[in-house]
Amino acid sequence: GVPRKPGMTREELLNINAGIVRDVATAAIKESPDAVFIIFANPMDAMCHVTLQATGLPWSHVIGQGGMLDSARYRTFLAWESGASVQDVHAVVLGGHTEATMVPIVSTSTIGGVPLTAAMPKDKIDATVTRTKNGGAEIVALLKTGSAFYAPAAATAEMVEAVLLDKKRVLPCAVKADGQFGITDAFVGLPLKLGAGGIEQVYEPTLADDEVEAIRGAAAATKELIGLIVSK
Repeated sequence: GVPRKPGMTREELLNINAGIVRDVATAAIKESPDAVFIIFANPMDAMCHVTLQATGLPWSHVIGQGGMLDSARYRTFLAWESGASVQDVHAVVLGGHTEATMVPIVSTSTIGGVPLTAAMPKDKIDATVTRTKNGGAEIVALLKTGSAFYAPAAATAEMVEAVLLDKKRVLPCAVKADGQFGITDAFVGLPLKLGAGGIEQVYEPTLADDEVEAIRGAAAATKELIGLIVSK
C-alpha cells in the first residue's frame, strides 16, 4: 500500500490501499495458494479483512503486523521512562492499529518481573501509553515525507522467521477473532502462536476490565471501517 503522508490518517488511506491490497493478494494467491500473508498496509486491521476476502484463505493464514510494531514502541518508551533495559521490559499492545484503537496493556506488563504499576508512577505510565498511541504520527511528523519503515520491516522479519522456521513464537498480532473477549468476525490484535501453520493458537489473556472493553471497541471500529470499503 501507499504510506501515510503528514496530516493523513490511516482511515484516509482506506480505499486507496484496499484496491492495492486486493490486487496484490489476488495475484499472489494464484502463484502460491497455501501462502501465509503478513499484512502491514494501513489501515492494517481492515486490510487484513480485504486480504482474507480476496484470497479465500483460512483465517490462520492472514496475520496483521501492527501489534508487533506498537509493542516494540511501547517497550522502548517504558524503558526510557523507567531507566531500565528494554530487554527487561515485557509489555504488549493489543486491540487495533490506529491511535484511537490500540490498547497498550498495563495490567500484565512487567519490568524485570516487577509489575509495571509498582515499577513506575501512574503519571509516567499514562504518558507512555499516550506516546505509544501517537508513535506512528510522531514518526510521520519527523520524517515529513512518509511513515516509518525500519521498525515495521524488523517486526515483519520477526514474524516471517517465526513462520518459516516454525518457531512457535507467541507474539501480539492481528487475527480474525473467533469468540475471544466476545469478539467475532473482526481482525483485532491478540497474543498468537506463530509457526509453520501460520496462526497455530490464539490466546485470551486475563486483563483489566477497561482493557477488555477497549479491545472490544477496537474490533467494533474495524467492523465500521470495513463497511466503508468500496467493493471493486
